[in-house]
Amino acid sequence: MTRQARVPILMYHYLSDPPAGADRYRRDLSVSPAQFEQHLAYLQGQGYQPITLYDLVYHLTQGTPLPEKPVILTFDDGYRDNYDNAFPLLQQYGFTAAFFVITEVASQGEAGYMSWDQLRAMHAAGMDIECHARVHEYLPENDDARLVWQVLGCREAIESEIGQRPRFVAYPSGHFDDRVSAFFASDNYWGGITTQQGSLHSSDALFEIKRLRIRRTTTVKELAELLAFEE
Repeated sequence: MTRQARVPILMYHYLSDPPAGADRYRRDLSVSPAQFEQHLAYLQGQGYQPITLYDLVYHLTQGTPLPEKPVILTFDDGYRDNYDNAFPLLQQYGFTAAFFVITEVASQGEAGYMSWDQLRAMHAAGMDIECHARVHEYLPENDDARLVWQVLGCREAIESEIGQRPRFVAYPSGHFDDRVSAFFASDNYWGGITTQQGSLHSSDALFEIKRLRIRRTTTVKELAELLAFEE
């Protein structure tokens, strides 16, 4: 039996004001801490209940009940400002989130990205640390050996550093195909998270989970409109 559920999954990236001279992508994907707090206050005030991607999959595959107004928060790329700015606000408002990290930049201690110590602290506080690939590449162009390196390397790094294996991948830049999904599924990932716009999820499309993109320009009014998105 195919199950469906409408659950808004919000997609954030940077949680800081863009620096002077930032390119259009950095500007577009940057949400200020004040703006993020407005979003959290709105979600809380409207009675939205934070759930995890695990809760969503349990519901779709086993029928486990969800709260009346569920919402999932996600952050891509693992930027340092997620730890500095998003994490304290999530704790303040009683929300959890899934953070999709590029494991090589964490392992190399690259500036501007969260360290494994920071990721461990967030995981200990109830945040989910999931895979965004070992390096940020266009995965459909990876040959089989490179794709195995991406899939296993990402999972093994998180499992080793965090102590819990990831079950979800957010495809870098949203790029995937059936082959990419199959490689992650073969390593016992449970789902693939896309950048496709939507909030309706199905048990027969767990590697094509949709999200709602949050931009620098997303006001509380626009957030409300996204949350009401029906497809």
